Amino acid sequence: MSFMSWFGTRRDPRQSARDAIIGLRQQLQMIDRKEDYLLKKIEEEVKKAKANAVTNKAVATAALRRKKASEAELDKLHGTRLQLEMQVNTLESANMNAETMAAMKKAADALKVIHGNMTVDQVDATMNEVNAQREVAQEISEIISSPSALGDVDEDELLQELNDLEQEQLDERLRGADHVPLHRPHIAEEPAIDEEEELRQLQASMAM
Repeated sequence: MSFMSWFGTRRDPRQSARDAIIGLRQQLQMIDRKEDYLLKKIEEEVKKAKANAVTNKAVATAALRRKKASEAELDKLHGTRLQLEMQVNTLESANMNAETMAAMKKAADALKVIHGNMTVDQVDATMNEVNAQREVAQEISEIISSPSALGDVDEDELLQELNDLEQEQLDERLRGADHVPLHRPHIAEEPAIDEEEELRQLQASMAM
């Protein structure tokens, strides 16, 4: 039993998952640096083996052995990397599931608070009451807007009013006809003939 368990404290599992993911990623970073170092070392050993392959076979052979050892260590790091990455993916998925469940739990609690003591029967009864009141309001609206609500209309009185309007229109037309001016045809007046001019024309014709 840990020291903190004596005081009844309990760590948040989601925070524990986050801490574990951080630790795994830090370990992956260390593996990256180690892999870079081994790749450079392998490259150097290959160069050394090529340079001494003819002149100094012992040095070349030793360089190849070191290269093989570095390659074996690099393969182990690849396996370790694969395991760490799988653990990171598993923890991230589990953490996401835990956060999703926590959010759903909060939503369910909120719905309980909203609904309170509301039951299906209460909702059904309330909706029935609402529908009944809606029907009452519709009936009242129809009664108010119906023609009978405006009062009974005397048909004879309407007919007499229509006749009076018709007679008034006829009277106005007759009064308008009395003021129309009579059309008299225009007769053009013949121009007056000068008697002295006519006499001169007659004398001139006789002299010819």
